Amino acid sequence: MTRSSEEITALVRDTLVRAGSAFRPDKKEAYRCAIAGETNPRAKWVLETVLENAETAEKNQSPLCDDTGIPHLVLEIGEDAAVTGRMLDAIREGVAQGLRKLPGRPMGIMGNDSARLDQSGGLNPDSAGVEPAPILLRRSPAPGIRLHVLMFGGGPAIRGKTYRVFHRHSTAVVLDEIVAWAKESVAQLGCSPCTLAVGIGRSHFEAAARMLEAQTDGRYDVQSDMEREITRRVNEAGIGPLGLGGGVSVLATFLKIGPQRASGVRVVCLRPACCFEPRIATVEL
Repeated sequence: MTRSSEEITALVRDTLVRAGSAFRPDKKEAYRCAIAGETNPRAKWVLETVLENAETAEKNQSPLCDDTGIPHLVLEIGEDAAVTGRMLDAIREGVAQGLRKLPGRPMGIMGNDSARLDQSGGLNPDSAGVEPAPILLRRSPAPGIRLHVLMFGGGPAIRGKTYRVFHRHSTAVVLDEIVAWAKESVAQLGCSPCTLAVGIGRSHFEAAARMLEAQTDGRYDVQSDMEREITRRVNEAGIGPLGLGGGVSVLATFLKIGPQRASGVRVVCLRPACCFEPRIATVEL
């Protein structure tokens, strides 16, 4: 089925609003399980409040968080599907309309390169002044075209880390480093429980792309052995929701490992996605 530019724009607009205002069903269930198993009364209250906030935001189609986020897009392309420049323009317009409808927090900086770096250009009052990040394209085994919209907040970006790890021919060494980074970042983030998004690649770009894919593909109800191990070990630190202590610092870990090169280094990208992230929704275009 071929959609018009107007139809694509409307679909992307509504998908962005859904990404910014609603939890997926598997995330809701992860919160319910965490609430049921939490024995710290302060931690349990935080978990219950986050879930209540999410259910209210979904009902009202209002933002999950004051930091409404930067749009990050993953575009999946089927075997015989084609992406045109007109489609990309329609997607971009849909993002702009979605930011206005959500509404997104106006936080785009105006001006030239220098002015944007030092913020001397001032804030763009238009919510759509928040430019989306570059689109990540990937091949899809399914027919057609599928778009995933993720909204990235600033706190996880501040506490995230992308760096090399000398693996010493041991998976355990790499996991140890990830756990150490995660314990530090979750304790500093504040707005936990987190979902740890981890990408491992051959370069900084590839590791970050895998981290984005980890959030796109990850599920709370399907966890690998390595994902469960990372989650368990970080939770043993007892940081807890909002750093108040308790057994749930991390709801789950989403890990994506790409191709690796013959070297002593693995490049790891870790994002401690906050209690409202991943904020994600998907649409068929």
